Amino acid sequence: MDYFALLHEPRQPWLDPDSLKADFLRLAAQVHPDKAHQANASEKATANARYAELNSAYHCLLEPRERLRHLLELESGATPKDVQSPPPGAMDLLMEIGQICRETDLFLAAKAKTTSPLLKVQMFETGMAWTGKLNQLRQRIDLQREEFVAELRSMNAAWNAAPPPGSAGRAAALPLERLEQVCRVFSYMARWTEQIQERLVQLSF
Repeated sequence: MDYFALLHEPRQPWLDPDSLKADFLRLAAQVHPDKAHQANASEKATANARYAELNSAYHCLLEPRERLRHLLELESGATPKDVQSPPPGAMDLLMEIGQICRETDLFLAAKAKTTSPLLKVQMFETGMAWTGKLNQLRQRIDLQREEFVAELRSMNAAWNAAPPPGSAGRAAALPLERLEQVCRVFSYMARWTEQIQERLVQLSF
């Protein structure tokens, strides 16, 4: 299913979140299950299915990683390959995040074994330092994310200028290889953010 078409959105790498939300709410209001409470069973089932489709489409297109995967699948006819190697330019940050997460884990393990009140005070101060380092890393990830969002906005021009879907020369006119690289970047960023958030939660106790 083409989620772009379902929500009446242009098929392109970047979508304005506010416009996307407005279009979803407008379409969802027309088929919301609450409006079909007096309908027969068949009509209710149809309304529920349509609302579920719109909801899935909205959440897919809202998240850059999922939107790019869907766009690549529509344009190439196949699901993007799940490449495990980090994309170009991400290795340094990957190594740094891995190192700090490992050191944080060692601190958390030591903290869990601490029973002395004096040492607990020291552990609290050290924990605040690790929290600061992790928050700095998260801010750097957010900054990089914004840079890639800006790149997606600039890539819209290629989609707007390309031949229409189904045309023979469309794939050759689109930067699909770069789009797949950016998609992988968003996947790694999501993973990094989850790893950092998990440790921030543990440090808060």
